[in-house]
Amino acid sequence: MLEGKAVIGETDMLQTMQQYALDLAAKALDYFDVTDSIEIARFIKKEFDGAYGAGWQCIVGTDFGSFVTHCYGCFIYFCVGSLAILLFRGSAVTQREENQLAVKA
Repeated sequence: MLEGKAVIGETDMLQTMQQYALDLAAKALDYFDVTDSIEIARFIKKEFDGAYGAGWQCIVGTDFGSFVTHCYGCFIYFCVGSLAILLFRGSAVTQREENQLAVKA
């Protein structure tokens, strides 16, 4: 496992979901080498799909940017050492909904 405590950057998850994400990251880092980002992401995503339903997305790496739309209560970004983990459940906004939001703004 990568040494160091997880540091949460942003989240809107319930505390229990946050803890589950951190626990899964620790377990993934026990199973896989820290350089195996794809396997770490796959592991965390599949476990969250199993626990909370399908539709979760996981991005793992040391240097990435993102701009995502997510379901309320389904987003966490945290770091363990130099490894960053973004986990979220995607949310699609239809063109009609997007136009309605633009009118309200």
